Amino acid sequence: MKYQIDHDLHIHSSLSTCSRDPLQTKECILEYAKEYGLKKICITDHYWDKQIDGASDWYAPQDFDHISKIKPLPQENNIQFMFGCETELRKDFTLGLPISRFDDFDFIIIPTTHMHFNGFTVEGGENEEERAKLWVRRLDAILDMPLPFRKIGIAHLVCPLINKQSREAYLKTLSLIPDSDMEYLFTKAAKLGCGIEINKSDMIFSESEAETVLRPFYTAKKCGCKFYLGSDVHQHHGFEKVKPIFENAINRLGLQETDKFHF
Repeated sequence: MKYQIDHDLHIHSSLSTCSRDPLQTKECILEYAKEYGLKKICITDHYWDKQIDGASDWYAPQDFDHISKIKPLPQENNIQFMFGCETELRKDFTLGLPISRFDDFDFIIIPTTHMHFNGFTVEGGENEEERAKLWVRRLDAILDMPLPFRKIGIAHLVCPLINKQSREAYLKTLSLIPDSDMEYLFTKAAKLGCGIEINKSDMIFSESEAETVLRPFYTAKKCGCKFYLGSDVHQHHGFEKVKPIFENAINRLGLQETDKFHF
């Protein structure tokens, strides 16, 4: 059976610093789920825990007390509305979420591709080859951590924030990641049981870019990884564009229900 669009596990509310949309409320997000027939949705606001030293100025206000203001979440028949977070990986491979907090969340997404926080997630000034190596090292660092991977998703693997210098530099960075490294990482991810995110923004590309952008996902599928959908929507008007982008990604990757991540 073809992969069904019945969930969205990466959604931001107005509590995320990068949203600031007063209309992006939990009620608005629930209406999105009802309109599109989704069975599972998850709030994943940006988060850095106060127990972990070294938060950036951008992340510091987004502690547990702050993102918990979204609770309680409204419930609707046949829709599971979950509380999650999107934490961060610092340049020294410190995760902004202590093990003691994992049980406080239904689902946790971890981005390894936020390479735009110079001085925090990366040193800054890295060229395409260096950023390709960081793509590998940062994902490998997460997969080596003692985490409950059955409730963890790896967010936006091909996020353009890997290299903001230009679209050409971004694509070159992706192309420089060796196939052998991808196979090693995704084989490890499949064994650990974490989810691989198909992110709406990652799936916007031209026909000439498709092979480069989709290569990690084809490799992950070949290695046995399971996939979940994440719109990464920050503003209330962003939901209307989600479904056709997901449908295109599912069709291109040939995803079936057996490829779906469950937790």
